[in-house]
Amino acid sequence: MRILSAAAAVALLAGLVGPAYAQEAPHINMMPELPSKTPEEKEADAIKDKAYKESLRKIPNATVSNDPWGNVRTAEPPKSAAPAKPRTKTGSAAN
Repeated sequence: MRILSAAAAVALLAGLVGPAYAQEAPHINMMPELPSKTPEEKEADAIKDKAYKESLRKIPNATVSNDPWGNVRTAEPPKSAAPAKPRTKTGSAAN
């Protein structure tokens, strides 16, 4: 029984320490350096960006609200018929 509990303790510690120890590994850059773009590719990207910005200007502003219950609600909060009464505590005063 002691061997089983000792094995469980070691397994528990290994599970807690293992991931933290993995972060201490040497820092390796997994992303290789990307080659720089040619002037033709940069020019093509600039043309695409310009066309994208122009297409965004053509989209009209939305004036319709996305609130489906907007015409059901009123602007004023509902008025209560009677003023709210303060609540009184019930039960014994000695706690």
